[in-house]
Amino acid sequence: MPGPSPSPSADPARAPLDGAALAAALTAGSSLWRSVEVVGEVGSTNAVLLAGAADGAAEGTVLVAEHQASGRGRLDRTWTSPPGAGITVSFLLRPDVPAARRGWLPLLTGVALAEAVGEVPGVRTSLKWPNDLLAADGAKLAGILAEMRDGAVVVGVGLNVSTRADELPEAGTSLVLAAGRPVDRAAVLLQFLRGFERRHLSWAQTLGDPVASGLARDYLAWCSTVGATVAVTLPDGSTLEGVAESVDWDGRLVVRTAEGTVELASGDVRHVRTPAGGP
Repeated sequence: MPGPSPSPSADPARAPLDGAALAAALTAGSSLWRSVEVVGEVGSTNAVLLAGAADGAAEGTVLVAEHQASGRGRLDRTWTSPPGAGITVSFLLRPDVPAARRGWLPLLTGVALAEAVGEVPGVRTSLKWPNDLLAADGAKLAGILAEMRDGAVVVGVGLNVSTRADELPEAGTSLVLAAGRPVDRAAVLLQFLRGFERRHLSWAQTLGDPVASGLARDYLAWCSTVGATVAVTLPDGSTLEGVAESVDWDGRLVVRTAEGTVELASGDVRHVRTPAGGP
């Protein structure tokens, strides 16, 4: 059973996270999580853990930052959040699965995150392939970035929690705005990492098989991209339009166009939009 929230304040809106309490709550009885460190500020949590991976850091190392000075998302887009206003977390994995199946890791992360924010603050969300968590109105709550190096994978998540409207980029929102009440960052973080561990264990035990692990079924249930008409911006600036029909065995988006079916990996696209102008 989860223990009490380790937030050190009755008003958790922007109270500092208690690193020792988080570590004790998360690592106790865990088969994945080995250490949790909370720092006040860092350039990029992903960059720190990628450097650690090169030095042999253990799988299950978790780094949380109250503020990122050089946060980034997919394709080196910037990700900024006021200190203490969000969850900025990265963790190191060394999954023993075929390399092609690792494309499912950001999708697995998204499912665990969607489940966590649905259970703790009760915010209804959907997942936009490949790496965004959206509120019910389509505004962006979170981004996910998975980076690979020398067999290791570092997954980073940036989630807006108490960010105010005047602090958000266009088309962004936060859990507090969506829920209409204060949200405990520590409780959301613990729920997310515990849920991720459960899903990662099942996925790894099936050698990354998205069907046998149930991940594909659950991802499609959360995904608002599949079934929609989409406009996909490619790295060369051209646009591909069609219907997003499914996600394949390697986590690629399958789009049916007038010229035929195309499978797109996350690295193959710059942006995915609906013609109606969604985020």
